[in-house]
Amino acid sequence: MPQGPVRLGPDAKTVLAPAAVQVRGGFWDARRRVNARTSIPQGPGLLESAGNLHNLRVAAGTAEGQFKGAYPFVDSDVYKWLEAASWQLAQSPDDALAAEVDRIVALVAEAQQPDGYLNTWFQLLKGGERYRDLRWGHELYCAGHLIQAAVAHHRATGRTELLDVAVRFADQIDSVFGPPGSGKLLDGIDGHPEVETALVELYRETGERRYLELAGYFVDRFGHGLLGGEAYCQDRVPLREATDVEGHAVRQLYLLAGAADLAAETGDAGLRAAGERLWWAMTATKTHLTGGLGAHHDEEDFGDPYELPNERAYCETCAAIASVQWSWRMALLTGEARYADLIERTLYNGFLAGVSLDGERWLYVNPLQVRDGHTDTGGDQSARRTRWFRCACCPPNVMRLLASLEHYLAGADDGGLRIHQYVTGRYGADGFTLSCETDYPWHGTIALTVDEAPADGPRTLSLRIPQWCRAYRVRCGDTAYDQSDAPAADGWLRLERTWAPGDRVVLELGMEPRLTGADPRVDAVRGCVAIERGPLVYCLEGVDHPGGGLDDIVLDTTRPLDVEHRPDLLGGVTTVVAAGHRRRLADAGWWPYTSADDGAPENCGDPVELTAVPYYSWANRQDGSMRVWLPTS
Repeated sequence: MPQGPVRLGPDAKTVLAPAAVQVRGGFWDARRRVNARTSIPQGPGLLESAGNLHNLRVAAGTAEGQFKGAYPFVDSDVYKWLEAASWQLAQSPDDALAAEVDRIVALVAEAQQPDGYLNTWFQLLKGGERYRDLRWGHELYCAGHLIQAAVAHHRATGRTELLDVAVRFADQIDSVFGPPGSGKLLDGIDGHPEVETALVELYRETGERRYLELAGYFVDRFGHGLLGGEAYCQDRVPLREATDVEGHAVRQLYLLAGAADLAAETGDAGLRAAGERLWWAMTATKTHLTGGLGAHHDEEDFGDPYELPNERAYCETCAAIASVQWSWRMALLTGEARYADLIERTLYNGFLAGVSLDGERWLYVNPLQVRDGHTDTGGDQSARRTRWFRCACCPPNVMRLLASLEHYLAGADDGGLRIHQYVTGRYGADGFTLSCETDYPWHGTIALTVDEAPADGPRTLSLRIPQWCRAYRVRCGDTAYDQSDAPAADGWLRLERTWAPGDRVVLELGMEPRLTGADPRVDAVRGCVAIERGPLVYCLEGVDHPGGGLDDIVLDTTRPLDVEHRPDLLGGVTTVVAAGHRRRLADAGWWPYTSADDGAPENCGDPVELTAVPYYSWANRQDGSMRVWLPTS
């Protein structure tokens, strides 16, 4: 059974199950190597300097001192790092990393109280007071990340030290929380969902159905005013009745991931319908071109439909991660390709921008524009890459997704194998395995070779044709088809036959650069277009356009877009070269407005060659201006 964050139960009601994938080269292998060699190893030192590990030692009674940190959820950063390190160890043995994991697991176990409770903020600062501040205390949120780390550690190593800690904490929570009439002490939910999906996974790992039932209780108690009835924490309307995503983006998405897990294990049609309905609402009206989510810095909120700003876009890195996690669960539940389409867009753009190419600096928020002359005071909401954050939720979250990325790439159904994301490596399920060679996303050729095939009859190899793809060709053996001969049904190109080792399939996706417009209701980008190529969104950076800023750039849409691969630039990227001009702006004096009847104070200005780079690579050379959406007049 493949290792990964989701392991379906024996009675799961899903169309797909996760397939086994090994990434062995290419684009994502390079990013994962940086994660393994730089980002994850630096974690313990950063957690030490920020005080997270100090807090655990004081709670364990092995050190003296005061609580360090600004937030009650700092323990969760430790747990996310443990999860990342565990997934990494599952793929590549590393004695030094294993020793660090053992050390921190032992520290977590020592800090746990005899009845299973564990949260250093409340143990050290609140005199042991528990569950009195569910709105902001994040006790169950931290417990959720602990459980997910424990499941990863158990699956990666087979050892139970951390799983035992998680089970004791889950049992303690189960002894306290329950609906009215259950005889439990509290009817309550956490202000930050997370424990719900973790409890489902703990049920999958242990077979203890109480955890599944507890997860269902928590999911269904949102929207009943237990947290004051605020949309911010998904308490305004019950999930089963909701018609739109709202409030804090990460909290909403974690709750929806838990609901999808419950639907998968129980067959709950109401939760599945809610997930499908809310996913449509989110992608149609509240998702940025990069897959980023969150329009408001204030309350890290989704915002209104079509409220998709540029320089004030929030697009928290954690929201991109949560989007991938939710969409993957919906893909398993339904088998539909649209969820993998959003995963691809988010992975290559809204997510990957969150970590620098060297793996040492991070973005908490991911705007789509930084203006000329932008001044930045730093902090968690900076548009400049930062070594660490006071609220350090994003860096270890990135680490754990990259370390477990293989889990999100392919699925198995009753008839064969479905490839969701294209990587150089190996895919396999139920004795049907294929090797893949590709330079995606720089080139659109994906070459698959069958390594092993079942002898008991035909199997279906399903290849996702991305939503952005305008044209494709496929060669299967000696036969070639284009999209008119082999149309994709609901995003899947299905090839059914009795396969034999050595059989080859070559998929060629058209990778011509394209200009993308937005729904006219997105006021922030009216009159603008963006450049895309394959799954990548592109941007302009000031560093590539000396002699002037980006705020006066206009794209010439009548000129073709050219492509140039630059192995010397940003670790090796394909750039898109376009034509444009700089507007000559009249001196507006002390008042920057003019009568609309007089026309705009500008003319076409000087021609300029524009070099667009992949959005994920921005802010890796120097601080400066950047923009995704380009005016056309």
